[in-house]
Amino acid sequence: MMANPRRNSYPNYQSSENPFQTHSLPSVSSLVYFFKKPHAFPFLLSIFLLLTWISLRLQRSSQFSSSPHLHQTHNKWSREDDQKANLVRFSSAFPSQISKDKRGWLLDPITLALDAAISGGAVSCASVHLGEIRPGGFRGNHRHHNCNETFVIWGAKTKFRLQNTQVVDKGYAEVVISADEVAVATSPSGTAHALVNVDPIRSTFFLGCQDSVIDYNSSTTDFKVWKDI
Repeated sequence: MMANPRRNSYPNYQSSENPFQTHSLPSVSSLVYFFKKPHAFPFLLSIFLLLTWISLRLQRSSQFSSSPHLHQTHNKWSREDDQKANLVRFSSAFPSQISKDKRGWLLDPITLALDAAISGGAVSCASVHLGEIRPGGFRGNHRHHNCNETFVIWGAKTKFRLQNTQVVDKGYAEVVISADEVAVATSPSGTAHALVNVDPIRSTFFLGCQDSVIDYNSSTTDFKVWKDI
């Protein structure tokens, strides 16, 4: 008598999960339930503060871009333009003529102006002032009648204007200094000058060296020379 062949039986595993089944997103009722919880308040407050911060940043950028002093310019200034403005510029990066090592730049404004053959600068520093010009602001727009002045300008995109009767139709020379440049400029006695920050973010820094002490309350200085500044 032949034995019946053994049948191999396999357990019948039935998965309770369908691998092709997609999980649905939380329903609106779940979100409503979450927002009713006490711990939802800090979350909502954080979102509100974030949106407020973004809104303020956008408003600040809009104010800067609408300022008359913050117009964008892509002109390439030639050496001739710099000469008309009694200005010489240097790269602030190492190496350069003013940056001898990786510590950064260092210069003597009077000596550097003389070496660069810029005329009309201060022959000594009887009066020194160091200042900041924030985006959209300006300094100067005046004329000293009893002193020569030498400037060092750096830190931001800055417009430098100097009275120059040889410039036809304008009566002044004007150049723009980049944020990665350091400029030395001179303003002879009786010559108007102005520094304008046209950078939307960074502050301009400058040092002014005058070869006599200025009394700004006296009649030796003319103010508000140019009406468009």
